[in-house]
Amino acid sequence: MEKLEQATKLDILLALFVASLIGANLLGTKITTLLGVSVSVGIFAYPISFLITDIVAEVFGKTKAKKFVLAGFISLILIIILTYISVKLPAAERYSYNNEYSIIFGASIRMIIASMVAFLLAQLHDVWIFHKLKEKTKGKFLWLRNNISTIISQFIDTTIFMFIAFYAVIPKFDVAFIFTLIIPYWLFKIAFAILDTPLVYAGIKWLKK
Repeated sequence: MEKLEQATKLDILLALFVASLIGANLLGTKITTLLGVSVSVGIFAYPISFLITDIVAEVFGKTKAKKFVLAGFISLILIIILTYISVKLPAAERYSYNNEYSIIFGASIRMIIASMVAFLLAQLHDVWIFHKLKEKTKGKFLWLRNNISTIISQFIDTTIFMFIAFYAVIPKFDVAFIFTLIIPYWLFKIAFAILDTPLVYAGIKWLKK
């Protein structure tokens, strides 16, 4: 019963992990303003994925965490394919919102590729550096490992996404301008990483119980 319960908890975490990724990608086209900075609403969903991989890596190790990343990547591929098909299919005559539907879900191929590449590289780096720091600290200072791994990996994610998605789209989008977009997003992600530290401890305790 104990093993079954822990397996069920892992399934729940995997479901939340995949949901956060899909939510960030499907909802992220909307831009809001936080503290005077324009950011995607996906910024609320995406940090959850780093939180979960850190919890899984701490309890089960990097191999299990990598399986979560792979599952998330495959899920994103499926969602992108289904979204593309759904947008391209002709609408029935009685459906009067096809233009709005296409605008919301018809993200460009370039942004889709940017999102997937950034996710895969950043998540794999997060799992790797979290495991390395765990070895160096001999399993101590969880709060430090969690924050360092997430902060660095979120910078990688933000930088890769911004450059692939927006670099040279128009002359204004040069290296200097791209970094003016990267820094505010990254700072918000740092804030989320610090705030979710108690959730990492709670999640690990819950998974081990």
